[in-house]
Amino acid sequence: MMVLHRGTRSVQHSHFYDLPDYLLAGDVLVFNDTRVIPARLRAQKETGAKLEVLLLQRLRPNTWQVLVKPAKRVFPGTKLVFLPQGGSPGNPVIAEVSDAGDGGIRVLTFEDDSPLGNMGTVPLPPYIHTPLSDPERYQTVYARLEGSAAAPTAGLHFTPALIEG
Repeated sequence: MMVLHRGTRSVQHSHFYDLPDYLLAGDVLVFNDTRVIPARLRAQKETGAKLEVLLLQRLRPNTWQVLVKPAKRVFPGTKLVFLPQGGSPGNPVIAEVSDAGDGGIRVLTFEDDSPLGNMGTVPLPPYIHTPLSDPERYQTVYARLEGSAAAPTAGLHFTPALIEG
């Protein structure tokens, strides 16, 4: 952990577990307490073209803002078929692109989005090259509310002892 002493404009290198030593009465820490959902999904167009879809935000029941890769030929009206990951049994889930934004952002309207939680995988940052054997390892210790497409990675350094200390 790098500590900047503003008064002296000096820099000190310390350990993250020393954080409580630098906090003063009245200091506030703000925590993003969302849990990472299995938001990375595999889909295909009716043509058979394979896509990766990342759930970004549930806008309302059965409607999600997503990031599609590749998105170049995924227009409003395009139907997508989502299949369970890893060959596990389950029925496909159908969605239609209802809106298209910039940079691969799309809005999908699902016939039924309730199976999605069992169909995806936890999205990992590009610097993690090995799939997680336990997706709980990619949750912060204070995560409570479902809904994040990525862990607040700076928060992964917090432990229950550090929070209580």
